[in-house]
Amino acid sequence: MSGEKNGYLVPYETAESEFTEKKSRFISHIWRVEREEEARGHIEEMRKKYYDARHNCWCYLLRSGGTLRYSDDGEPQGTAGQPMLNVFQRREVWNVCCVVTRYFGGVLLGAGGLTRAYTRGASDALAAAGLSRMCLWEKARVCIPYALFEQTKLLAAAAGGMIEDTEYGAEITLRLCLPQGGRTQLQEKLTELSAGSLTLEPLEEVFRPGPREAV
Repeated sequence: MSGEKNGYLVPYETAESEFTEKKSRFISHIWRVEREEEARGHIEEMRKKYYDARHNCWCYLLRSGGTLRYSDDGEPQGTAGQPMLNVFQRREVWNVCCVVTRYFGGVLLGAGGLTRAYTRGASDALAAAGLSRMCLWEKARVCIPYALFEQTKLLAAAAGGMIEDTEYGAEITLRLCLPQGGRTQLQEKLTELSAGSLTLEPLEEVFRPGPREAV
């Protein structure tokens, strides 16, 4: 993990998008994947779902091993898979699989038109999915009185943290996930808030995606 201190970008969630260009219908799907088997599974799923489409073009990029794969699936060479791949390479997005399905509308788009259309298909899908940064996070737990619940939530958010679980009992137990350095920052604020009575209990460090970022 030491080599991933600043993390890297991945799709935030699975998404799809669609547009029509000169009567051709383009349907895009995007997923976050960790292994080639996952990517291949999604590609095969789209081939079956859109079995009657003229083309199901695809690409995927995996951080592990720097794996890059793409296919024009019958479109003129270099007009589909590579332009899609370029969208993610330009944004330095990893662990992504994208399939753009084309239902031919009877009007030829030409090489330039196809390149623009498949680039748009991948770009629109990424915009719909959003981005997330994979990096090292600290998990922690804290028990707080009900009277300090709302203030604690605000302080956790200000430290870049996410509340993963809330348990209600005699007090409220919060399980938090905080970016590196966030636990120290939040502890200082909680100490001020509670005159030293609240203590964050460190749990573990995890490498995981963070909150959604705009594309």
